[in-house]
Parts: sequence; structure tokens; C-alpha cells
Amino acid sequence: MNDHLRQQVAATARLIVVKVGSRVLTGADGLLDAARIDSIGRQIDAVCRTGRQVVLVSSGAVAAGMGRLGMAHRPTELAHLQAVAAVGQSGLIESWERSLRGHSRHVAQVLLVADDLQDRARYLNIRNTLRALLEYGAVPVINENDTVSVEELRTSFGDNDRLAALVASLLGANLLILLSDVAGLYDRHPDEPGATVISQVDRVDATVAALARDRPGGLSKGGMASKLKAADIMSGMGGHCVIAAGRHEGVIESVCRGEPVGTLFAGSATAMPAWKRWLGWSAEARGTLEVDNGARTAIVSGGRSLLAAGMTGLHGSFAAGDVVNLTCGTGGVFARGLVNYPAAELSRITGLRTERIAEVLGYCPYEEVIHRDNLAVIARD
Repeated sequence: MNDHLRQQVAATARLIVVKVGSRVLTGADGLLDAARIDSIGRQIDAVCRTGRQVVLVSSGAVAAGMGRLGMAHRPTELAHLQAVAAVGQSGLIESWERSLRGHSRHVAQVLLVADDLQDRARYLNIRNTLRALLEYGAVPVINENDTVSVEELRTSFGDNDRLAALVASLLGANLLILLSDVAGLYDRHPDEPGATVISQVDRVDATVAALARDRPGGLSKGGMASKLKAADIMSGMGGHCVIAAGRHEGVIESVCRGEPVGTLFAGSATAMPAWKRWLGWSAEARGTLEVDNGARTAIVSGGRSLLAAGMTGLHGSFAAGDVVNLTCGTGGVFARGLVNYPAAELSRITGLRTERIAEVLGYCPYEEVIHRDNLAVIARD
């Protein structure tokens, strides 16, 4: 089953997002490894020559800046980190351009912050631009804009693993390759005797999430935990994800041939439409609606709309047309959607049957609080 699925993924993947992190791109000195960049550039060219398109999400701006500034240690203060990233960003893109130019390919630098994908109009503009670049035969090289991205201002993706998954969602790519400094997801700590890479994961549940073993420090903001979250996004939208060792020569080509390398995270059976992918993972939620078990089951298993009768509470200040999260009990967010009522009105009709809405509000513009066409289910457990 595993080999068959890998072959199927390899055969159908026409647009591939490859994410490479700082731990893969840097040497023992913490600076960019030119030979590694050349190796990955050669592999990307080889994959493109098979008729596929590749989008690269690359970390490494800080490492490149450290090299240019002659720094031996990574700064700790935010302003200095952003300054070093600003110096290094041009060096990073120059390294990718030099590598791919040797194969008669051009790269196109694209710097993003989270707000770019939360806003629907900007989201669509970025998608159109990336598609145009791919039509020209260029390789988009995407990175978070570390120079202006500040977590306190809520403009940070947190790590490039999540950014890569959101880019894959944006473009509808059905394969995401996360190149790591480990060979995949292990069944125990990689340093323990007998530790083995898990070949295939069908669902990222609590048991799988508990296998993440991250180490602090170094040049990377991500780790196995963030990669599992990215894999979960891909699975939810119907795409596939492979976590593999980025330092192994030819690893991207091996994945694209369907060979048993790394850990394959299988996508759900049904691909999610583009509109719902944006709702599910990119749009910014303005509030949260709490629902009962019956409403959750109707939405998740029955593909039904959310009615006021199924609500038990709400949080936040939102307007009609805003995106909101849906939760049930002590569980996390299981769906997101466009709400038809502002918070002030919705608080008055929570738990009421539809026929009573007009009685309470004086009018009933919508029977549904969120119509099923504007609902995206992101967790089915």
C-alpha cells in the first residue's frame, strides 16, 4: 500500500512545493553551504525537466547575513536578527540564482508576511503572480519577510514549514517536500537504539504528534513539531507531504520517483476546493463560535450548515462576513467559516430555532449562521 501510494503521488504531482530549512542549508560553522545549495538547485532543475513545476520555500537569510557580516554567533535581539536577515536576504537569493542559472533557469524572489495570505484580495494576487512566474519557467523562491515580520504584531508565520504548507494550499499543489536534517519522523527519539523512520503516516493525531522531538537553539525556528503541523495542513486539504533528509544527494528526485525515502503523510481522499483552503488555513479569524456535539457531527460528517440552534456560545467582536473559528467542548478548532450575523446579533439568537430569529431580531436575513458552502472542516477527530 505504501509503495503504491508513493508511486501514485509521484505520478500525479505536477506542482511541487519544496521547503528547505536553515539546518540543511548551513554547514558546521553556521554559514550557508554553497555546495548544498548547488546540489538542491541541480535537483530542482532535474525535476522541472520532467515537466513538473517547482516552488521553493527557503530559509537561510540570517545565515547568509552572518556570513556577509563576518559574525560567528547568531544575534539574540529581534532588531539585530532582522538587520542580519536584511543583509543576508540578497545573498541568499543570489546563491539560488547562481545555482539555477547554471541550468539556464531564473529565480524570482517573493517575500511574504502572514497578512498577505489572510487578506483575500492579496491572497489571490499572490496566487496569480506565482502562477505567472511558473508560466515563464522561473522558480519562485519564497521566504518570510524577516525584516518586517514581528510576532508581537501578529504578522509572523512562525516558521517556514507552515509558510510552505500555506503556499501549497494557495497554489493547490498536491505534494509538499520538507527537507530536514533528519531522515523523517522516527518511532522514538532518533538517538535511541533501534529508532526507525516511519514510512507512512495516514493521519496526524495525538499519538503521532507526541513523536515530535525538537531541539532548542541553532539557526532554525522550526522543528519536527512544526513539520507535523504543516503535514496536517496538507493532509486536510487533500495533498501529500514528505519529510526527508535534505543532505542526502538526490533526495528530491527520489521522492519524485516514488522511492521509499523519508516519511510520507497521506492526504485525505477528497481534495478541498480553493475557496475552502483559504477559509481553512489562511484567512484571519475574528472570533470563535462554540457549538454542541450535534452541530459538530452535522457539519463534519453530514456536510451541513451551522444553525443558531446548534450554538452554545461565542467569543470576539466580529461583523457579518468575517471569518470565525468553530469549536466544540474542550476540543480545538474543527472548522472555520464566514458568519452571516454580527456578534451583537448572534449573541441574541444563540441556541434559538430558526423560526424564532425574526421574532427576536425583527428580521431573518439568513436561516444559517454559516452556510455549508462557506464552511471549511479542518479537523475530523
